[in-house]
Amino acid sequence: MAVLMAFVVLCTTMSFTVNMHYCGDTLVDYALVQKAKSCGMELSIPNENAGCDLQIVKKSCCQDKSVTAKGHDDLKPSFTSIDLEQQVFITSFFYSYAALFTPQTVTPKAYRNYTPPLLVRDVQTLDEVYLI
Repeated sequence: MAVLMAFVVLCTTMSFTVNMHYCGDTLVDYALVQKAKSCGMELSIPNENAGCDLQIVKKSCCQDKSVTAKGHDDLKPSFTSIDLEQQVFITSFFYSYAALFTPQTVTPKAYRNYTPPLLVRDVQTLDEVYLI
């Protein structure tokens, strides 16, 4: 849940621009980071030194559009400084939380490999001690 909330905050505060290139009414290319590539149908700009005084310029069928989504910039920090009690709580919390993931060392039990001595005589019957 916390990861989802962090993702929502990131998406709402981030600004981005979508550049689109249309040829007629058809979307040819779009780009998020850079300018959209053209379709190659743009009219070339005539050379000024061509010597011709009269130039006929056609309107291009291509157009570029940009859609900008502005992010929110009105976030307020929840606190400006951390006092000593909060610092102690944060450090102890992270220390104990990190201790959950450290491997626990298991010491071998000393009685696992111990074999009892051989029974020579039954001591309970010898002393005549019985449980009732």
